[in-house]
Amino acid sequence: MKRSGLVGALLIANMLMATRLTLTHPFSRSISRTRASLLHPKQFPKSHPCPLWSSSFSFCLHRLHKSTSPLRASSSLSAPSMAASSFDEANPLLQNFDFPPFDVVQPKHVRPGIRALIAKLELELEELERNVEPSWPKLVEPLEKIVDQLSVVWGMVNHLKAVKDSSDLRSAIEDVQPEKVKFQLRLGQSKPIYNAFKAIQESADWQTLSDARKRIVESQIKEAVLNGVSLEDDKRESFNKIEQELEKLSQKFGENVLDATKKFEKLITDKNEIEGLPATALGLAAQSAVSKGHENATAENGPWVITLDAPSFIAVMQHARNRSLREEIYRAYVTRASSGDLDNTEIIDQILKLRLEKAKLLNYNNYAEVSMATKMATVDKAEELLEKLRRASWNAAVQDIEDLKKFSKSQGALETGDLTHWDINFWSERLRESKYDINEEELRPYFSLPKVMDGLFNLAKSLFGIEIEPADGLAPVWNNDVKFFCVKDSSGSPIAYFYFDPYSRPAEKRQGAWMDEVFARSRVLSHDGTSARLPVAHMVCNQTPPVGNKPSLMTFREVETVFHEFGHALQHMLTKQDEGLVAGIRGIEWDAVELPSQFMENWCYHRETLMGIAKHFETGESLPEEVYLKLVAARTFRAGSLSLRQLRFACVDLELHTKYVPGGPDSIYDVDRRVSEKTQVIPPLPEDRFLCSFSHIFAGGYAAGYYSYKWAEVLSADAFSAFEDAGLDNDTAVKETGHKFRETILALGGGKAPLDVFVQFRGREPTPDALLRHNGLLPVPA
Repeated sequence: MKRSGLVGALLIANMLMATRLTLTHPFSRSISRTRASLLHPKQFPKSHPCPLWSSSFSFCLHRLHKSTSPLRASSSLSAPSMAASSFDEANPLLQNFDFPPFDVVQPKHVRPGIRALIAKLELELEELERNVEPSWPKLVEPLEKIVDQLSVVWGMVNHLKAVKDSSDLRSAIEDVQPEKVKFQLRLGQSKPIYNAFKAIQESADWQTLSDARKRIVESQIKEAVLNGVSLEDDKRESFNKIEQELEKLSQKFGENVLDATKKFEKLITDKNEIEGLPATALGLAAQSAVSKGHENATAENGPWVITLDAPSFIAVMQHARNRSLREEIYRAYVTRASSGDLDNTEIIDQILKLRLEKAKLLNYNNYAEVSMATKMATVDKAEELLEKLRRASWNAAVQDIEDLKKFSKSQGALETGDLTHWDINFWSERLRESKYDINEEELRPYFSLPKVMDGLFNLAKSLFGIEIEPADGLAPVWNNDVKFFCVKDSSGSPIAYFYFDPYSRPAEKRQGAWMDEVFARSRVLSHDGTSARLPVAHMVCNQTPPVGNKPSLMTFREVETVFHEFGHALQHMLTKQDEGLVAGIRGIEWDAVELPSQFMENWCYHRETLMGIAKHFETGESLPEEVYLKLVAARTFRAGSLSLRQLRFACVDLELHTKYVPGGPDSIYDVDRRVSEKTQVIPPLPEDRFLCSFSHIFAGGYAAGYYSYKWAEVLSADAFSAFEDAGLDNDTAVKETGHKFRETILALGGGKAPLDVFVQFRGREPTPDALLRHNGLLPVPA
């Protein structure tokens, strides 16, 4: 099928998306990864961060345990060809494990473990290059084994840094990261491997290869070029220096954001200062105070500690009646990592400068063109989409602000004539409560984490015919709050596993929500030589932790976030692709990868699904029917403003990676202000430095790719409309459609072009009709 149909559909849809509520959460839900190929230095980690959420800043993550699971980390992590002294088998990073020993890996293991592994892999790479032939057994299979070993072990280390950060771990990673990048560059620039892939593509057997194998060959050739394989020696040396420096800068950027977030805390002793904060937020603030040494802190009497961690920050913005407190917290939030030792400004400039140099070396005009080389879109098409969406959203966003001014005036607000950033969320929540009679805090008791997960697993069983069972104790975990699950097919056989780390831990865990792979499904890495190695994933969120003896009581947006990340995990776990390099989430174009995650969010508004999870945690009472109807009605509340918020992020991302000249007359903040003139009804504060914490594009995989969240929305909405067409109340039809979705979108991985996969599921190219209907711009069919 031609891509033009999809592009046209996207552009038509976006012209009309004036009231679209983006459901991917911009302040961070995601799968982090950079490119389809597994050879690129930025490939590890591969978690998918999800978008920066809307006006409410909610959040689009001493013994070696041995299990009896039928999977292994790799074909072998032992080193028969190396002296035992150089490959320490006592190091948990180097042992042959069924599941990663997250519980025993310590910073002291990182330096010797990674260095020993790289030394081993260098020998394997040399052997591959000596004996390489343009055939699957002599090229792709040994290559996959090399790539997988590094992916698994480095993935463990990087994952622990994201969820259990420490200065010792940072230091260890910083020391070995250049060696890891050097090896990845050596692998990605291997001419014998590149020439062998070219020979396969040019051979008489090319047409006999499966779609998946063709995709692997084409991807590896393209990635090798983007990795600098064709560069002359001096240019390749410059390219490699750039890659090393970019890796280091991105790492430092993320660390600065985490440290700046942790650094801020405000102690409050007068309850009048936090009037309006709901009981959940007060309990969390008191819990934070206890952790800071105020042993007698209580929710009722304090003291309370406010932080910039998402649950605390959002609660203040939405509910604190103290305007000066809201202003203080807001200003602190939008200036994170922009001053002192944690200032990311120079790091951003350096990153942008090096990315541009890299693009020029590869004969591209700018870094955005490099990014788009492995995506569905082009720079022009992405910019066209965003501009049409901006025009369609502007008037609705202006009206949103007028509505807030009118409402706040009716409530006697003194700030009505000067409504600004720290007022928007507060008065939006009051207007929403008034208009729809919905109080998000009053809904929390109906969304306890255990009930939400039960309902989510029941939905997965209904749609995809799978059973999800607790498997705690089977695999080591990095924190006692982490849960482990086994996914089984209809016959009761395990087909995948996943970890779930739900709660915010601001002292050690980075913000946001994400899904990542631990192991990918693979025939080559089969443990028993017959059945494929099973996939393993992890889901990480930062939702409100339990307070006292109550379970974690979630906001509705936190429920959406869990559904979103589970959609990513399903695509990884339910893959039937045995070619490991394109199994699960591997090899899927970045601007299509949000399809299953955004698809799953739609089920949060499905009556049977929502009513199945919305049970009061104490009484068991179901969510009242009228409240459900109000939730559905409120789905597009202030959608024009929320759309513009996403557009600011996407547009400034593209502007910085296309037109911005590092070291030129404009600063990065000049670019942001210029973009904001067209994407923000209320201009940003002069001191707004949100770019300094924009981890998606400076420490994640979304550089010149943030537009992808919008690009994928047409696909996900149209996919969900297949269930609407079948009849959401028709259990048989839903199961049949769910089976088809599983066998295409979830099963085929990166082994087939995403547009072709969509057509195989839907029977046609995507259209914008479903998206328009979900936006409230077309009537919902009876």
